[in-house]
Amino acid sequence: MKGVSLFANVGIAETYIKKHKIDIVVANELLDNRAQFHQEMHTKCQMIQGDITNDEVFNQVLTTAKKKKCDFLIATPPCQGMSLAGKMQENDPRNSLIKYVIKLAIELQPNNILIENVPKVLKTYLVNNGKTIKITDYIKQELEPLGYIINPVVVDASDYGTPQSRKRAIYLISKLHKWELPSKQDKITVREMIEHLPSLESGETSSVEFHIAKVHNDRHISFLKQTPTGKTALHNKVHYPKKVDGTRIKGYDTTYKRIEWDKPAPTITMANGSVSSQNNVHPGRLKEDGTYSDARVLTLKEIFILTGLPDSWTPPKWASENLIRQVIGEGIPPKLIDQLLSTIPK
Repeated sequence: MKGVSLFANVGIAETYIKKHKIDIVVANELLDNRAQFHQEMHTKCQMIQGDITNDEVFNQVLTTAKKKKCDFLIATPPCQGMSLAGKMQENDPRNSLIKYVIKLAIELQPNNILIENVPKVLKTYLVNNGKTIKITDYIKQELEPLGYIINPVVVDASDYGTPQSRKRAIYLISKLHKWELPSKQDKITVREMIEHLPSLESGETSSVEFHIAKVHNDRHISFLKQTPTGKTALHNKVHYPKKVDGTRIKGYDTTYKRIEWDKPAPTITMANGSVSSQNNVHPGRLKEDGTYSDARVLTLKEIFILTGLPDSWTPPKWASENLIRQVIGEGIPPKLIDQLLSTIPK
């Protein structure tokens, strides 16, 4: 079976697709650096870089997909532009992105379609022909008359082979029969996946490729060393984040926080390189002096593993650490897609 990928980013979602006898042969991505990244990771796929809302780009994707006889569509449109009813501007171009997925589906009519987004998409509206309509109702309105069965679900990647908790909305769509969810799997913990890696402090390196600690400032290191596993430095009694004038920094309990060993990792975001962002700090190990090791954010290698990428996954040499961290945070965990495809109608 051949497939097409829209809003493909760097192709992380496609990592395990071939095991299901699906070849993504054409993909579209707006941003040049992500399109180039994708092309180097998936050399046999034709990347069409550009804005899918542009007629020329859309028609090129459609023509190529038809020529290659694509019978599977995967799409992960960005969620910007979505809002609650009554707060949407009809001329906001961002609210139309899902429409281009559906437009391609109508023109191509593949047997199976998988659309991924944030959970709030199920309660979100777009504007169509001057009227607000729930995105789910819009999809049903457009595709059900063509014989598609739409199964909208919310899943957590940690239930499907991924050592990371990440909730996503998935539209499982098929012409053949209802596309059901696979059975849930046992949770995989951070400890099971990364405890074997060498302990690293700020700026240290190791013999493991991509297991290199980011450099942090002394102020951050000092309070992270005093922060226990699963806790935020904001709650430390003595060593805590301070402003220049010495007053305590206030923030969400997910910031300046070490993740836990014996649970799946929290959602890995685009800002996973910052200690002040959400749940990014290594769990650490209690040392004899009462401090905690690994006063740093997760390394790239740790992030690859907790995202569910294979050991062989290697980004292009030109890609910066910041870009790699961003695209990992943007991507859908590939093991989730792997599991969802295990029940694809045939």
